[in-house]
Amino acid sequence: MAALEKGITRNGEGFSGKSWNILGQIYFPKAVSESTFAFEANSAPGQFVPVHIHPTQDEFILVQDGMLDLKLDGVWVQARAGDLVRMPRGIPHGYFNKSDKPVRALFWVSPSRKLEALFNRLHNLTDVAEVVRLSAEHEVDFLPEDANA
Repeated sequence: MAALEKGITRNGEGFSGKSWNILGQIYFPKAVSESTFAFEANSAPGQFVPVHIHPTQDEFILVQDGMLDLKLDGVWVQARAGDLVRMPRGIPHGYFNKSDKPVRALFWVSPSRKLEALFNRLHNLTDVAEVVRLSAEHEVDFLPEDANA
């Protein structure tokens, strides 16, 4: 993986013009290097990412617009615009847009590991079981569905 490239990734765009559609949510990579991977996620009302674990990465979410409900280590919390969510490696977490407004947030993980490669594989994939299988191959482990309750 290349070193971090200097420059600006513009609002509403992805690094090198790239974007991903992952189960209906649009993601824009903002910065990619061996030590960090940053991406913007746009979640419409009702969209979510189920509870999962990154065993090899710390993850952060800076909510830019809207409000997210998060299940963080078994506890429900809310993060609003301007809030930073810290999720150390190994801690189960999931995020849910339970509001009636879109949410825009900047996510990043450290180190990058296999997450960008996973997003490349998940782009436009609609089979949820295949998403879960590929995620496990890329160091993202989804918990059983009851973890989302």
